[in-house]
Amino acid sequence: MRKPWIVGMLLTGVLLLGACGDPSSAPEQAPPSPAVPGVTASTTHQQAPASPGAPAVAPRVLYLGDSLAMEAQNVLGQQLRRDLRAKYTSAPYSGTTLCDYLEGTGAKSLVPDADKAAALVRAQHPDYVVMQFWGNAWGFTWCMDGITYNASPQKYFTRYRADLHRLTEQIAAAGGSRRPRIVWVLQGPDPITPDRVRRVNQMYEQQAAASGDLVADAGATVSPAGARYTWSQYLPCTAYEHEHRDYCTQPGRDRTALHLDQDYLHFCLAPTTSTPKPCPVRSPGILRIAREITRVIGDQARTR
Repeated sequence: MRKPWIVGMLLTGVLLLGACGDPSSAPEQAPPSPAVPGVTASTTHQQAPASPGAPAVAPRVLYLGDSLAMEAQNVLGQQLRRDLRAKYTSAPYSGTTLCDYLEGTGAKSLVPDADKAAALVRAQHPDYVVMQFWGNAWGFTWCMDGITYNASPQKYFTRYRADLHRLTEQIAAAGGSRRPRIVWVLQGPDPITPDRVRRVNQMYEQQAAASGDLVADAGATVSPAGARYTWSQYLPCTAYEHEHRDYCTQPGRDRTALHLDQDYLHFCLAPTTSTPKPCPVRSPGILRIAREITRVIGDQARTR
């Protein structure tokens, strides 16, 4: 990655408005909520034809997260229904972090009470809760009480670890005797604060190991081979992308685009908008992430 490009991103950062909000490029105002008042989680119960490797019992999957989950939610649902015959519910909110999904945060949250993680577990009875969070830590994530990575990395990590533990406990309690398995999605490289993402991913792995949950290293699928935390806008096309040419954006150069020129964070190859929504165009990075999450759930579901 070229240094002038990084400088340009630091000076502009405009397209992160209403997006995940990397802690080094905080937006000037809080992102708008994607929810219409009174509208809660979107649920899709239609089942696609089962793939040959579908588990005997279709899993119920709940998908929560920030703008990365917002842009990927439709694609993940398609993959889960097609490959696993899954019953799928999604309720992502752009600009959020873990504490937004905790019950008890009241008005200091971008997520309404009906869409808190524990509330949705009680209502939907999922087998798996997929959690995808970049690790937002800028001042407008109200429930973080002003703790930001830039101002105090140690306070940020301490708080993030505590919220991981609390959210796991709330989901477990809500599931009761049918406790769902949590799938923590590991994030891809960050060109601005690479160590932050590395440590956030380590916390996801440690929490999963401590509570008997799962990780899906989706971030590895959008990282260069042998360089897990090195950011790249383009990667070589996979065999799948060569077979499905819409996902190999530059076949003549044997590479595909993961990010737009103006947005190092998101994987949707359409510009972000003031109203967060699922990605409207085919985007290789989103499909790579969704396929890895689906693979992890499928591997686990087939052993149940």
